[in-house]
Amino acid sequence: MRWDPLLLILLMAGLNGLLILIIGRRSRWLALLRLAYFTGLAAILFTPISFSGTSLYIMPIGIGRVNLTNLSFNNLGFLENIMLTLPLGLLLKWTWPRLSLFGVGFVGLMAGSSIEITQYFLSQHYLINRSSDINDILANALGILIGGLIIASYLQLTTKHRRLAS
Repeated sequence: MRWDPLLLILLMAGLNGLLILIIGRRSRWLALLRLAYFTGLAAILFTPISFSGTSLYIMPIGIGRVNLTNLSFNNLGFLENIMLTLPLGLLLKWTWPRLSLFGVGFVGLMAGSSIEITQYFLSQHYLINRSSDINDILANALGILIGGLIIASYLQLTTKHRRLAS
């Protein structure tokens, strides 16, 4: 029962991969890369599989813990969560370049909150032993914001370079 979320993730990824291969003609490799990122992200976030920074391991059965008050920004887990969601910010700003950085930050907060709420629900019902943590929400939002900032800077520099060239 605790592996049901992983089976659902793999089923959805497989079906999406088939659709990309059958229907997609342009940027097929990019779509497959996005699919691989989202599949890996979902597997790490919503299953008992965890990443310690150097290796993957399976978490024991449990309901996890909840931290809504203790802020801690100077640990490896905070940096890992930033790095985990940075590609999401890159993709978000690249897909919608007119989205403001405030909007990217708001989407980051909503995405981080959604991830933690889903982890709490899955921990309670499927015993995947995931913690729900305010620090993770903030780190996810920061990772998405940094990714959006990188793409915004890139787009601004390329626009400026094109203006100077013409």
